[in-house]
Amino acid sequence: MRIFFTILSTLGLILPNFASEKPFAPIPMPGPFPRGLTSDGKYLWVSDWKKDMLFQINTDGKVLKSIPSPGYNPAGLAWDGKFLWNSDLSERKIYQIDTEKGIVLKSIDSPTPSPDALAWDGKYLWVADSRADEIQKISPSDGTTLHSFKSPASDPTGLAFDGKYLWVTDRIRDTIYMVSPETGDVIMFFPSPGPYPVGIAYHENELFVGDYQEGKIFALKIPDEKMIRTNERYADIIYTQEFKNLGPGDVEDLDVFIPIPETKDSQIIESVNFEPKPKEILTDKDGMKVAHFNFKSLKFSSNIEIVMNVRAKIYEVYYFIRPESVGSIDEIPKEIKDRYLINDEKFDYENPVIKNALKEAVGDEKNPYWIARKIFKYVGEKLYYELAGGWDTAPTVLKRGSGSCSEYTFVYMSMCRAMGIPTRYVGAIVVRGDDASYDDVFHRWVEVYFPKYGWIPVDSQAGDRPTPAEQGFYFGHLSNRFLITTYSGGGSPYLEWTYNSNVKWTFKGKAKVIVENYGEWKPVKKSREK
Repeated sequence: MRIFFTILSTLGLILPNFASEKPFAPIPMPGPFPRGLTSDGKYLWVSDWKKDMLFQINTDGKVLKSIPSPGYNPAGLAWDGKFLWNSDLSERKIYQIDTEKGIVLKSIDSPTPSPDALAWDGKYLWVADSRADEIQKISPSDGTTLHSFKSPASDPTGLAFDGKYLWVTDRIRDTIYMVSPETGDVIMFFPSPGPYPVGIAYHENELFVGDYQEGKIFALKIPDEKMIRTNERYADIIYTQEFKNLGPGDVEDLDVFIPIPETKDSQIIESVNFEPKPKEILTDKDGMKVAHFNFKSLKFSSNIEIVMNVRAKIYEVYYFIRPESVGSIDEIPKEIKDRYLINDEKFDYENPVIKNALKEAVGDEKNPYWIARKIFKYVGEKLYYELAGGWDTAPTVLKRGSGSCSEYTFVYMSMCRAMGIPTRYVGAIVVRGDDASYDDVFHRWVEVYFPKYGWIPVDSQAGDRPTPAEQGFYFGHLSNRFLITTYSGGGSPYLEWTYNSNVKWTFKGKAKVIVENYGEWKPVKKSREK
C-alpha cells in the first residue's frame, strides 16, 4: 500500500507528494491525545496526555505494553538504547524510565520552560522547546545545556535523530525539517502527512510521524531523489521592451537583446514568439540563446515596442541535498571551472575585503555545501536590502553593508568563486501577488554548482530571514513565481551585467530617450480532457 500526501503550508506553497516505500498502512494511535513518539529499535512508543500513559505498540497499532507516565502532562519521548525518557510539560521534568519494571530511574529538571519533544543521539539528550523556540543538547546526568540553536520554526512538536541529523516536526507549517545538529541549519524539508504533527520517530530507516488531528501514525519515505517539482502554474508571460526617442536629435542605431527562456528544472517552455521578429538569434559565451533586434535612424518621437510572448508551465522545485554526498571541489568538471570561476569586474575576489570576509565566514571548511552555506549565512548577516540604483562591485557592496538583489548576488558569487565553487546568476520575471500580475522590478539570484548534484538555486538575499526554516527555504528551493529568462556567469557580450533584456544605442545631437521594460502574467486554463 502506498500513501500519498499533499499539504498546504502556511509558507504559501503547495508541498509535494511523498510516499512510503514500505507496506505500512496508517497506524491508529493508542490514545485520544498523543504527544511524543519514539522507537526502541523494534517497536514504537507513544505518550498520551489525556490518559497519562506511555504505550508500546507495533506497526499494526497493537498495544504491547502500557505504563503510567511519571507526570500529568507527558510529552516528548526518546530511547537511549536501554531506557525510555519522557518529558513532562507541567512538571518541567525529564524522566528516565525502566520500561521492564515500570519504574522511574532518574528525574532531571528541564533547562527549557516547555520541553515538548526529545531525542537521543547515542550519548546526549536533545530537547525541542516551543516557548523558547530553541533546540538544546543536554547532559542526561543533570540537564546541563551543552549546545543550543534556534528552532526551525516557532512550534516544534516532535524530534528524532537518525544517526546523523535531527528531524523536527512543526505543527504551524505542517512541515518536517532535516536539521544539522552542529549548526541548526535546515538542510531539507517536506510536508507532514497531516495537519497537526505531534511526534516523530526514526524507525527501520523510515520516519514515522504522529498526527493528533488524524489520530494516526504515518510512515514517510526520506527523499533520495536529487529534486522534485510540484505545484504547477500554467501561464502566458508577456514581456515588453519599449524604447522612445523624445528628440530632438536622432537615434542612429538601436540594438535590443532579449534572452530566450529555456526549459529547466523549474519550467517547461511550450512556446516563445516575438513581435516583431528578431534580426537574428545569437548564442552567448554561456550557451544562452539571445534574440537580437536592430533599428536604424529613429527620428524624434519614434517609438519601438518589442513583445515576447511565452507560454510555460512553471513549477516549485525542491532539491534534496545531503552535504556528505556532495563531491569535492576537485571533482568539479574543468569546463565548469573554466567558465564559472572567472574573477570578473563585479567580483574582484582578490580584493582584501573579500579575502578577509572569507576568513571570517568559512574558516577551514572544505565541504562545498558547507562553504556555500556559511557564505549564505555571512552575507545575510552583513548586508541589508536597499534598492538604490546601480550595481556596485562585491567589495564595495560588502563595505557599504547594503545592496539590491543583484548586489547580494555579486557578493555571494564573488565569495563562492574565491573558494573554488562555480557560480552563475539567473534572472527572472516574477509573479507579484495575484496569478494575473505585473512586474517591473524583476529578480536575480545565484546558482551554485555542487559536484554530483549540479546547479542549485540560492537566493543570497534571504540569508537574513528570521528563522532557520525561512533561510532553508531559499537554499535549494525555488517557488513557482519565476519565469527564468537569463543565466550567465557575468559579463555577457549581449546582456552585459543585466538580465531579461539589454538595450544599446548611438545618437546624434541632443536625444533624450526613455527605456521601459515590464512583464505581465496571465493564467491559462487547461482544457478539460474528453
